[in-house]
Amino acid sequence: MDDTGQLLTIGVFARRVGLAPSALRFYDDCGLLRPARVDAVTGYRRYGTGQTARAVTLRQLRAAGLPLVDAAVVLDGPEDAARAVLRAHLERTRRTADEARDVVQGLLREVAAAPEDGSRARARVGGAELASAVRQVAPAAATGAARAEFPVLGCVLLELVDGEVRWVATDRYRLAVRVLRPETFEGGPRRVLIAADTARSLAEWAVRQVTVDIECAGDAVSVRLWSGADCREVPEGAGPGRSGGGEPGDFPDHRLLLEGLEAGRHRVIVDRMGLRDAVTGRAGPVSLAVVGANRRDGTDAGGPPAPDPAGDRGNLAAGLVLEVTGGGREAVRMRMVHTRPGLRISFDPAVLVPALEAGVGPDVLLEITAPDRPVLVRSADQGSFTTLVMPVRETAAPDRAGAGRTGDRGRDRGPANENG
Repeated sequence: MDDTGQLLTIGVFARRVGLAPSALRFYDDCGLLRPARVDAVTGYRRYGTGQTARAVTLRQLRAAGLPLVDAAVVLDGPEDAARAVLRAHLERTRRTADEARDVVQGLLREVAAAPEDGSRARARVGGAELASAVRQVAPAAATGAARAEFPVLGCVLLELVDGEVRWVATDRYRLAVRVLRPETFEGGPRRVLIAADTARSLAEWAVRQVTVDIECAGDAVSVRLWSGADCREVPEGAGPGRSGGGEPGDFPDHRLLLEGLEAGRHRVIVDRMGLRDAVTGRAGPVSLAVVGANRRDGTDAGGPPAPDPAGDRGNLAAGLVLEVTGGGREAVRMRMVHTRPGLRISFDPAVLVPALEAGVGPDVLLEITAPDRPVLVRSADQGSFTTLVMPVRETAAPDRAGAGRTGDRGRDRGPANENG
């Protein structure tokens, strides 16, 4: 590479361009920012000073919320295509800002109650951050018959442990975990169950606060949240609908589930809202498959798709797309980054769509071990929110319109952790 100049270690280069080393590794995997040199023995990456401008532009594009595939067009595509991508994204951000302003103005008009204040060992977090965590996790709590059979699964688990605040929910087919790093942390560990509806109501209050102190009251199964003199309390022994329908020890151990899953064999990165829209409204199980972009029959009923010419690393120009079929709708094809060929997996839209809606950022990463194992769903470059989704078993050949496919759900076994 003739524009590299002086070679820098990944740490030095990361500080120079304002990116974390983990982000540089991620962009290397995606093919957007390759190092100038990789030591064949140690695997250490070296970057050239001539790569600074590209890295800074990539950081700016991602900070502006541009999806990964669109960032690739801006960096490497034709000039007219780059302009079109940027104009389209500008319009999207304007619409999103308008919608967010309307929501915030509506919340500011609501009147908050002011119960008694309290003071115990606690953690302090941002109010908006706490509200976001609950809104991401609560949809994974059980409802209806599942909640009636297992009341504990109708709750959200709040943990204050190891200097972190964790919100967890599961209905046996999904597992959602959000980790918050508090500004201050005292005492612990504590685990408290809160009914999902009560947790949502706490989130509606928390979003209007700058900071929120969370207190778990000693050995009592209770929790108190307050900001200044404004307090919300879920008393001990309040029963279903308030503190929850069971003991914290009855809640599934999410750490065992997360630590027990093998590393994902497939890693698919795709536009999060685009995938949500492609799956939403389908009447039955949907299939996600990696197929050739130029195939007329994208369902690939005859076997796995052709090998990825880029090998095991994701390549936006490899000629492969993610095809969504099934559920009574026409097939939808999407650009993506994919690390291995030969993928097909099926999901229940009622399980996958909420996981996509709860995500953060423009892209979603699916880490897939096998078609019958839990799938890790998370932001492509933000690791504080994790969802585990159970696929369904594909029992019939795929159909272009999506009819004729059924599936069986399995039980969550646990995902792999990703540090990138």
